[in-house]
Amino acid sequence: MILAIESSCDDSSIAVMEIKRKKLLFHKKISQELEHAKYGGVVPELASRLHAEALPKILQETKEFFPKLKAVAVTNAPGLSVTLQEGVMMAKALSIALNIPVIAVNHLIGHIYSLFIEKEEIKPMMVLLISGGHTKIVNFNGIENICEIASTLDDSFGESFDKCAKMLGLNYPGGPEIENLALKGNNTVALPLPLKNSPDIKFSYSGLKNAIRLAIEEQKYKKEDIAASFQQKAIEHLVFMSKRAIKKYRPRNFAIVGGASANKKVREEFEKLSKQFNFKLFYPEMKYTSDNAAMIARAGVELYKKGKFTDYKHLDVMPRVEFGKC
Repeated sequence: MILAIESSCDDSSIAVMEIKRKKLLFHKKISQELEHAKYGGVVPELASRLHAEALPKILQETKEFFPKLKAVAVTNAPGLSVTLQEGVMMAKALSIALNIPVIAVNHLIGHIYSLFIEKEEIKPMMVLLISGGHTKIVNFNGIENICEIASTLDDSFGESFDKCAKMLGLNYPGGPEIENLALKGNNTVALPLPLKNSPDIKFSYSGLKNAIRLAIEEQKYKKEDIAASFQQKAIEHLVFMSKRAIKKYRPRNFAIVGGASANKKVREEFEKLSKQFNFKLFYPEMKYTSDNAAMIARAGVELYKKGKFTDYKHLDVMPRVEFGKC
């Protein structure tokens, strides 16, 4: 079995997975959303302290699996350095105490493997990763063969929802707040489509965010109409750039992963795109869209089979990490 730890942001999570059958034997997550909501976003130092409390409590529930553990997998990149450190220090302690190797897992690769929890991996596949910290399109052909097609120049898709929600006086996290409010509104606010005239495959949400700020300052639109218009244009930009990548690479399989992949409107628009370009569309189960240790365990299984271990003495956190370009 492999024990996996996830602490890249504001979710404390531990999972245990059987290596041979890829069966999830234990999975628990403690969210910090309520603690951070009063500040309108994640406070790194607070998140670190909350991980220090939550992770040992969850670990206590996994002791029965300790004799059968072959490795401990841990998210070490990318993420908030002070929160990544909490998981990495726990992984180092377990490595020493149980005399098992450590597997360092890229959090973004973990999101890709959220598609394959208790399943075999599907490849090749084009993957759109949308979350609070990242907006990327990658080509996936196995855990050691991932290259980046496109990424954001500034804000991520999920981050733009959080910032728009804050400007509208909504609660954190902003994604579900905007999505729910948009159901009551109409797409009546004229907003720009980012990078419409650029020939590149890239994402940008800072301009759209500024347009929302100006619309709010005009004080002539209803909140629900601003939310509906913002969501529509934000997703339109995702589809616009994804369509360019699809036309260029012609994937047979396409997936959407990350916390923002839970957005129902996103799924609806990409279902239309899948019919237009005749590709098979995949998403993780809803419970695995946000950060979780089950996806880290699943990626860890693949790395274990390839013997990709890291000496705990040399294991460190990497707040930023990039894939190679396609």
